[in-house]
Amino acid sequence: MFSIPNFIYPDIILFVLPFIVVGAKLATHKKSKIPWHIGNIGLIAVFILLNFIPFAGSTALVEREFASNWHVRDFGIMMREILVISAILGIWLSKGYFDHGGDGKPALKHSAEFIAAVIFATCGGVVVVSSADLLTLFLGLEMATLPMYALVAWNKLDEDGSEAATKYILMGSVATAFELFGFSYLYGFAGTLQFSGIQEAVINLAEAVNATTSTANAPLFWIAVLFLLSGIGFKLTLFPFHTWAPDVYEGASTPVTAILSVTSKATAIGFLAVLLYGPFAPLHQNLSPFIMLLAGVTLLAGNLGALKQKRLRRFMAYSSIAQAGYMMIALLGGSVYSHTALVYYMLIYALSNYLAFFVFASVGRNNTESFESLNGLSKQSATLSIGLAVALFSLAGIPPLAGFFGKFHLFFGAASNHHYGIVVFAVLNNVLALYYYIQVIKSGWVDAPEKVNSIRMTQKRRILIWALVIAILILGVLPFLSNNLIAGFSF
Repeated sequence: MFSIPNFIYPDIILFVLPFIVVGAKLATHKKSKIPWHIGNIGLIAVFILLNFIPFAGSTALVEREFASNWHVRDFGIMMREILVISAILGIWLSKGYFDHGGDGKPALKHSAEFIAAVIFATCGGVVVVSSADLLTLFLGLEMATLPMYALVAWNKLDEDGSEAATKYILMGSVATAFELFGFSYLYGFAGTLQFSGIQEAVINLAEAVNATTSTANAPLFWIAVLFLLSGIGFKLTLFPFHTWAPDVYEGASTPVTAILSVTSKATAIGFLAVLLYGPFAPLHQNLSPFIMLLAGVTLLAGNLGALKQKRLRRFMAYSSIAQAGYMMIALLGGSVYSHTALVYYMLIYALSNYLAFFVFASVGRNNTESFESLNGLSKQSATLSIGLAVALFSLAGIPPLAGFFGKFHLFFGAASNHHYGIVVFAVLNNVLALYYYIQVIKSGWVDAPEKVNSIRMTQKRRILIWALVIAILILGVLPFLSNNLIAGFSF
């Protein structure tokens, strides 16, 4: 008799939840809060259930298989938690924008559908980190991307959002074509869509490379790698595929920008980790030069671009580009340490990023979201000014905040595989990043405002900002959020 294993329940709930949310809206009156509560309760329930899944550790993967193309890996469990956290925080951040708008833009509408789109994007990330073949991997990546197109253009009354969505869709379509082209070459190389079969072909190629002999299908693999890195470079905002990010981050509403910066990035880095430490693992060292090159130029482009920004969302776009470079460095380490470092850093990045966006959203309710609007913030709100400093210092990697220890783990993983050059380059870039983060903090703590604008903030948002501040401080000392993340340091 067919039975569903316990570790699949969170995934089932997550995939059914958007339909329940939209169904609840159809069954209730227009202004009902029931769909909102169902979405939040459902996501929190999924997160709790994920923490009851024990880690498999070094045991056989077959214990975590559900069908031939769905594997619940330890790394996948932790990435699920981060994706769900991003969805929860993104939905909470968006609530005010449905009530009154922000940054001079009209209020958002259709909250139930908005929540469903966010959860669908989260489901796409779950599919990516659970995939065991190329078809599932591709479907997951597109499932995570398509709702983002809609979310960017969600506000029909905002021309900037429509323009941003058009750019995003055009660039995304090209990236999808690159991915499919890469998958076709990879299929031609291995003759199968299954990761296990691809890994066998890669092992044979690695043996040929080590023996300095040539194989007929080797060019197919390297062409596939080139196109796959180009396609995923769009999703991860890697240079030179990052040009869409500043315009899209600026044009989208603030909660959409926050969700895009975390969920999309977690999905993309999960995509690379699944491939590099799965079917591509035998040639990981041979792929390291590509990773180092992308990491280095992305760091430089992001940090230099952020120096001249005056709009907060555009500034966060370049910050996000630079952060993608740091995440790429984690992929230079060994499997166990890289997975742990990636999860830890993605968690810190998610919390720090959302904390910054909660501050910007509070300031932008009655003002524009620019550096000038932050002037005099420390005299108007201790909560917002402290939240701003903690968020940006954490992103900059200043001790004893969690961001410092997150970057330490990323750099240590790369250094353990003797990639010292890129680590030194990243540390020097971090000095540059510290400069522009301090400029934003300076606006909030030092610069005097030309005119005093009232800042209104609900008690719930104030509590949430303080909760994020405390979480970032605690994670700097105790790098865990749940039992799964604790166990992650030993799997």
